[in-house]
Amino acid sequence: MATLRFSFGTMGSGKSTLALQIHHNLTSRNLNGLLLTKLDRDGSQITSRLGVSAPAVEVRAELDLFDLATRYAQLSFMVCDEAQFYSVEQCDQLARVVDELGVDVYTFGLITDFRGLLFDGTKRLLEIADERVALQVEARCWCGQRATHNARLVNGRVVYEGETVVVGDTEDEPEQPLFGDVVRYELLCRRHYATGQLA
Repeated sequence: MATLRFSFGTMGSGKSTLALQIHHNLTSRNLNGLLLTKLDRDGSQITSRLGVSAPAVEVRAELDLFDLATRYAQLSFMVCDEAQFYSVEQCDQLARVVDELGVDVYTFGLITDFRGLLFDGTKRLLEIADERVALQVEARCWCGQRATHNARLVNGRVVYEGETVVVGDTEDEPEQPLFGDVVRYELLCRRHYATGQLA
């Protein structure tokens, strides 16, 4: 029986690494599968901060994931990274892939945005997934406590308002752009997220 699994955590919890590992393990057994991502930091591929990567189908707003799955003969599985960015409709399409096509779907995503709120895709997957898996790799705040929040820093300061999706990096010292703000993300514990205190 096919399963829709949602694995979630903060940045640095190993989501993309696990997605790539599952894809590798299944394809090495000659199973046909699709690797998908949305808004990955390197475009149409899944990349792990450990340095491994693989080409992936880029999930755009207009892409119907059920329709995509029906175009592949003998499809056995789909691995979907950055699922927090998928629309509610795309999450429901993944459920149809499982229920109507009998294809296993493995989804991976952040649990909350920089405001500490569930992403739309995350919320929907928590509602409909057959399995919900909190990743066990615990990322840490600069103070050593368990990191619970993906804080957005704009020009070196924690911000609590703004667009839900803004591309940034996690490097300590990103290059200063010629125009505009420097946006990056940092893992913080609940206390330091609330106070905005950085190391």
